[in-house]
Amino acid sequence: MISDTALWNSLPVPALLLAPDDRIEDLNPAAETFLNLSVRSLIGSSVWDKVMIDAPLEEPFARTRQRQSSLFVNDVDVGSGERAPIQCNIQFAYLQGTEGFMLMLISPREIASRMTQNVQSTKAARSAIGMAEMLAHEIKNPLAGIAGAAQLLSMGLKGADLELTDLIVGETRRIVKLLEQVEQFGNLRPPALRPVNIHDVLDRARQSASVGFGAHMMFIEDYDPSLPRTLADGDQLLQVFLNLLKNASEAGGAGGTVRLRTFYEPSLRMRRKDGTLARLPLQIEVIDDGPGLPPDIAGDVFEPFVSGRENGTGLGLALVSKLIGDVGGWISVESVPGRTMFRISLPLAPRGSSDDDQPGAGET
Repeated sequence: MISDTALWNSLPVPALLLAPDDRIEDLNPAAETFLNLSVRSLIGSSVWDKVMIDAPLEEPFARTRQRQSSLFVNDVDVGSGERAPIQCNIQFAYLQGTEGFMLMLISPREIASRMTQNVQSTKAARSAIGMAEMLAHEIKNPLAGIAGAAQLLSMGLKGADLELTDLIVGETRRIVKLLEQVEQFGNLRPPALRPVNIHDVLDRARQSASVGFGAHMMFIEDYDPSLPRTLADGDQLLQVFLNLLKNASEAGGAGGTVRLRTFYEPSLRMRRKDGTLARLPLQIEVIDDGPGLPPDIAGDVFEPFVSGRENGTGLGLALVSKLIGDVGGWISVESVPGRTMFRISLPLAPRGSSDDDQPGAGET
């Protein structure tokens, strides 16, 4: 006879047993893995504090318990404080023979709606940037002439007149830098894919940030040392990490922290254009303790020309989204005051492509 414990532990979907006061009484190993939280941290806590569901479910859940019935919720984002949300179906069922205990089953879908939105955003961004890329190339040459002329004029000027020529030079250089970003974003060169050690690239980005734009920040490393290699363009991936670290550093004040975290998540998948499923088990998170994204742009930060900073170009995160999409990955963001997390999910390098691509913990 198979024991109840064996059946509970063998359930392939995350399952939680909820007490009458909505506290988590028990959970199976699949739920612990899905939420990326330990049993000790979950038991006794309110389910609404630990399981982040993008839907107002507390009232319908209470009515379901009162009626001793079941509740089904489809296509909602579910996550926790330690993992980015993915689209799921949720089932609540009254546990017969008990006094108010409920069973909660979480069924992750094969692809989250945000992944589809990212693909659509990339297509829209490329279309929107096409004309700007062409104009950028044509505008840079006359701007260089204007800056050169202003520098020549400044050689014979003093006082307020010299300040004006310095202003002309400074502003033309700023515009050229913006145009270079536009050209870079419009560069459709395919990535040079090869096995890449994520931690090597992260360390290069962190070292560059810590002696430059992030010198005022404290960087905390929380790496999974067993993480296998990914298939990516190393130079482009470095650019992605530098952009994310720059954003985090600009958001944080002196003494702020940026946490770099890597881990293995075997359940995350994304559907490719050809209909096949791609596994994205390699996770990289960049977390800062700044004020968070403005609510009015939080859902559009990966769109071109969307920026929460004064004089921001709004191209940095759009470029990051494009580069990650080009290697078949996924990027998402969660932001509340005091905690903003960008999470990148990447594929594994093919087996046999290196000596270091063995599966990390959790892969079967």
